[in-house]
Amino acid sequence: MKAIHTSNVPAAIGPYSQAIYHKGLLCVTGQIGIDPSTNKLASSFEKQVELIFHSLSSILSASDMTFANVMKVTVYLEDICHFETLNKIYARFFSEPYPARETVQVARIPLNAAVEISLMAHE
Repeated sequence: MKAIHTSNVPAAIGPYSQAIYHKGLLCVTGQIGIDPSTNKLASSFEKQVELIFHSLSSILSASDMTFANVMKVTVYLEDICHFETLNKIYARFFSEPYPARETVQVARIPLNAAVEISLMAHE
């Protein structure tokens, strides 16, 4: 197994890797909408989602992959009412065949973020 790290993504807020690569499979840790230039959580839901996709893109790139390699996405929302907005932003990054995905509302996300997204990709 190999840990993947890029300085284009905010540092982990706990004892975990940004991603782990093993035998062609990339498992990316859940990302929240922290602005890497300020290390602060973005104030709006939309900005948090955009920052998350920037982080995911950077991690994929560090692994020589793109969103086309993504097989599975997990989305955690603090309010399911953001589902439609999420889908509009999400559609800018993925095309058919879309990855498998689940989206769930949760009680709380680290740093009181509005959304957290993780993914799995394969070469």
